[in-house]
Amino acid sequence: MTTSNDHWEERLAALWATLDTLQVQDFIAGIDAMAAELPQGAAVGLFERGAARDSCGFPQLAIPLYQAALEAGLTGLRRRRANIQMASSLRSLGDPQIAADLLFAEMQEGTDELDAAVRGFLALALADLGREREALAISLTALSTYLPRYNRSLARYAQGLVEKSTD
Repeated sequence: MTTSNDHWEERLAALWATLDTLQVQDFIAGIDAMAAELPQGAAVGLFERGAARDSCGFPQLAIPLYQAALEAGLTGLRRRRANIQMASSLRSLGDPQIAADLLFAEMQEGTDELDAAVRGFLALALADLGREREALAISLTALSTYLPRYNRSLARYAQGLVEKSTD
C-alpha cells in the first residue's frame, strides 16, 4: 500500500475525525495500526504517529517521530506540518529558540495555505523569547493577508513595528 492510496487516506481522515471521541490510547493505537499498513519506516506513517501523540498531549513522544519522518523524506504539506508541529512541541517543552529557528527556516521554504500557521507559531516562540514586537509584527502580517481591505497598510505598519525596535 502506498500513501497515494485514496482509501487509506480516507480511512485516516475518518480516524482523525474521532480524535475527540476515542480514548487517547485507542486513538494512538488506531493511528499506529494504520501506520503499520505502510512500509516499515515510511515517512507518512512516522509523521502520523507523531501527530497522534502530539494531539493527545505527548509532545515529547512526537518530536522524535517528526524528526524521523523528515529524515525519511517526508514531502508536501505533511513536511511543512511536521516542522510546524515539531516547533510547537519544542516551544511547549521549553525550547522556544529552536522552535523559532525551525519556523524562520520554514518561512524560506515557499508559500502555501500553511503560511499563517507558520507565522502564528513563530509569533508564539518569539513572545516566549521576549521579542514581543517582532511577534506582533509577524502576527499582523499574517492577519493582513485575510483582510478584505487595508492589507498593504496593515502589513506596512507591522513592518514598522520591527524597524522601530531595531533603530
